[in-house]
Amino acid sequence: MTYAIIETGGKQLRVEPGRFYDIELLPVDAEAKVTIDKVFLVEHEGDVHIGQPLVEGATVEGTVLRHFRGRKVIVYKMRPKKKTRKKKGHRQEITRLMIDSISLKGDAIAKREEAIEPTAATAETDSE
Repeated sequence: MTYAIIETGGKQLRVEPGRFYDIELLPVDAEAKVTIDKVFLVEHEGDVHIGQPLVEGATVEGTVLRHFRGRKVIVYKMRPKKKTRKKKGHRQEITRLMIDSISLKGDAIAKREEAIEPTAATAETDSE
């Protein structure tokens, strides 16, 4: 299994091709391709590349699926016996990112498998 540890939005994530992740809002449109260069670690079939701090020539490519807002977080502050209460809410802007491939020195070492659509020939043999 191939994975990489990247940084985006001030957070570090362990990402794998073919999976999607909810990250901080990226300033790109939906269905746009994104390349992340801040790669700290790449693991491919037992071969580990650790950066100092970044791995040279390593990139992670992904596609933005959509933008949305996260769940509402309620912040409630109260001082007992003082009749002081404050209630605030916050919803974080989130981008859903599908990881397409992990590349090392220009070569894609791991790619996302595309969903195989059933063809008419296989649909006929399945129904018999």
